[in-house]
Amino acid sequence: MQEASFSGFLKTLFYILVFYYIFRFLVRLFFPIVVKKVVEKAGENFQKQYQQAQGNSWQKTANNDEIIIDTANAKKTRETKKVGDYVDYEEID
Repeated sequence: MQEASFSGFLKTLFYILVFYYIFRFLVRLFFPIVVKKVVEKAGENFQKQYQQAQGNSWQKTANNDEIIIDTANAKKTRETKKVGDYVDYEEID
């Protein structure tokens, strides 16, 4: 059976503090780079989706003189349904 010693405790505490400060330094060093890469990748994905959506509604013909607009994907206006009449009530004293 082993007993805990004060010097062992201090050594363990020292290792934990060293690891913490090294980890903190590396995070400060590499975190901005990682965030920049993630933002660039998200921007590329957004641009791909935007171009794909635009590509579906615009088609160029073979002679590049005319553009055909496909309105099947266009948003359709919603009709508001009238459920009932509005009745204005007055308070009676």
